[in-house]
Amino acid sequence: MPEAPTQSSSVVALRRTAHVHPARNPGVPFDLAWLDGLRVNQSAVERRTATLGTRRTVKKDAQAAWLLKAVTCIDLTTLNGDDTEGRVRRLCAKARQPVRADILAALGVPPHTITTGAVCVYHRYVAAAVDALAGSGIPVAAVSTGFPAGLIPHPLKLKEIEASVADGAQEIDIVVTREYVLTGNWQALYDEVRDFRAACGEAHLKAILATGDIQTLSNVARASMICMMAGADFIKTSTGKEGVNATLDVSLVMARMIREYHARTGILIGFKPAGGVSNAKTALLYQILMKEELGRAWLEPELFRFGASSLLADIERQLEHYATGRYSAFNRHPVA
Repeated sequence: MPEAPTQSSSVVALRRTAHVHPARNPGVPFDLAWLDGLRVNQSAVERRTATLGTRRTVKKDAQAAWLLKAVTCIDLTTLNGDDTEGRVRRLCAKARQPVRADILAALGVPPHTITTGAVCVYHRYVAAAVDALAGSGIPVAAVSTGFPAGLIPHPLKLKEIEASVADGAQEIDIVVTREYVLTGNWQALYDEVRDFRAACGEAHLKAILATGDIQTLSNVARASMICMMAGADFIKTSTGKEGVNATLDVSLVMARMIREYHARTGILIGFKPAGGVSNAKTALLYQILMKEELGRAWLEPELFRFGASSLLADIERQLEHYATGRYSAFNRHPVA
């Protein structure tokens, strides 16, 4: 764990001027041998994740710094049926200044030095979000490929990706066909994600596994590896619409697949837990998991994101408590 930083050193570490992605993942040729031996001991995974909150603690100055860092790793998201352009533009304004200026001032953090990692919306609102975020360096992520079920025809999935990229999306969050995972059709999964990768062009590809739907941790491990082999730049737990979304258990398995892929290829792959990460305490557990399993680089938005909407409000509330010693009502910290 990093040492508790002073406020001044925290500010230096947190200051960002633009979002810079690491090198793209070119993928590797399909090879089923990479799945040999990929079986997960669920009991061992549960024992490991159960210790995350007990072996390490982050308090006081260090906790405030880690929570500010967590803000920079949020894909601030609205994926509701009643979304409007006005709501999306308000969300983008919050992404530009996610923490109230008075709280930042109390923490000794200059204004306009903290932004979220991205804004994530449906394709319909990509152009509006790009316009609202112009000049901020904050990328727009679009959910595509028939999100959340991914059951539209494959050519339409590719068209949706291409349309989002044309409207200015720099990141594309795709959903895989769960049937390919559940039936072990790994060639079909590889080919599907490979096509998505090609349709993205220069935009980064984030592959959503829908871990709550694919049933076993061994399936999570195999699907993670196949998506990375096919060229995914990030692997993501969930759409947020499944019955079970991000958990520490599936995140540990996915992190270790990222580590294995890096060992084989030298390529850094990002990770995004999404759905169910709604409070600061849980966010810290995910940050500890990233630090311990993958290293310091995975505490930065280039390699780590939270897919979240309500998380930001709770982090802002915790930061206000740290600055003032008082808890405020949750409704004083609206997301947008």
